[in-house]
Amino acid sequence: MSRRKPKLSKEPIQANVTALSHEGRGIAHIDSKAVFIRNALPNESVTFTYLKKHRQYAEGIMTEVLTPSENRVIPKCKHFGICGGCNLQHLAHEAQIAHKQQVLLEQLKHIAKVIPEHILPPLTAATWGYRHKARLGAKYVQVKEKMFVGFREVDGRFLAEIDHCPVLHPAVGEKINALKMLIQSLSIYQHVPQVEVAVGEHGLNTTDSHVAMILRHLAPLTDQDTATLCEFAKTENIKLYLQPSNADSIHRIWPQDGDDFLHYYLPDHQIDMRFEASDFTQINPFINRQMINLALDLLALEPADRVLDLFCGLGNFTLPIARKCEAVIGVEGAPDLVKRAQANAIHNHIANATFYAADLTKDLTQHEWAKNIFDKVLLDPPRTGALETIAHLSALKAKRIVYVSCNPATLARDASVLCQKGYILSSAGIMDMFPHTGHVESIAVFVRR
Repeated sequence: MSRRKPKLSKEPIQANVTALSHEGRGIAHIDSKAVFIRNALPNESVTFTYLKKHRQYAEGIMTEVLTPSENRVIPKCKHFGICGGCNLQHLAHEAQIAHKQQVLLEQLKHIAKVIPEHILPPLTAATWGYRHKARLGAKYVQVKEKMFVGFREVDGRFLAEIDHCPVLHPAVGEKINALKMLIQSLSIYQHVPQVEVAVGEHGLNTTDSHVAMILRHLAPLTDQDTATLCEFAKTENIKLYLQPSNADSIHRIWPQDGDDFLHYYLPDHQIDMRFEASDFTQINPFINRQMINLALDLLALEPADRVLDLFCGLGNFTLPIARKCEAVIGVEGAPDLVKRAQANAIHNHIANATFYAADLTKDLTQHEWAKNIFDKVLLDPPRTGALETIAHLSALKAKRIVYVSCNPATLARDASVLCQKGYILSSAGIMDMFPHTGHVESIAVFVRR
């Protein structure tokens, strides 16, 4: 006979918060057990109620701030605390930066057992309207007779009910209600689970933008549905795509002519990057520009250098690197992105960048490009890190490795391996790619002993 779990008390409990967890929850201790309290900050006295109790720890949500932290601010978004799109709006931006830097250094110390010789100043930019890419959920909620469009709630179970988003580019964040009305007007409104949006720049020296939207639908559209969507796209001046199945099914329905490219610009390198709405690009173009310049500075490029760029995507780092060295090879696992990178090199009249498609989780020694001698290496892997790749990097004997990471835990794990293979962690720092969230983007430099 199974035992029923005891019901959690809804009575508020007082606690003193002493720290902030890596993902941004306040940490208190009740009866010698750590409690992770949503929306609480260090140095606060709060009341909270339990959400879950585990053997080693518990989870709760703050109900009242009794003594606020000096770093507590009023969240800009009225949906904060319900929407899971960002979780640190109640923490002053300067304190967010300090927290993220602490997370990076703690992970390096505890996992890799190393401390960087130099801590880089953080890269920061605009903290609102910065997000140029997003995948928004869509769902008609029958009991409320409403269409929801946006991010999932904090606990991840349901879509949050929002009508705007201040971290999204205004061309998208201020059009949430318009998207709801559009989808609900379709005959298949109950079969649209997702809208992917991407914002490109209209020109090198303008703030104008181009928006693309990919509508995922699980049932066929009627002719009237298609006409409604095209009219919306025409009125809002967006590129509109449909996705009835997998990624290969994506196709444009408006405008009926022209190419599928959006653009972002790297003015310091006179580069125009072309991409399609479904391509991976950095969501924050303001930090991206700074990040590229920092990465090139940290590589200490010289005209005779030969450089390897791993996980190169559509050439975000590769093409700026090519402007400053003899030759650069970019390697990426997604063949479509490799084709885009090659096309971007031609588009920008760059002839010393060569691109290859390869599974970077496999043995690299079989590839001809891996038999070259490289002076410098840059890698920008996904959240899972580059452990398999790191195992082969020492054979290349590059003098410097610059590692861009979106997960400090896997960066620290890989740093441990690099340090065992004869490298020193010279510098490390954070880049505020995702303001108001717990995500930590970082960069590290490894120099061969």
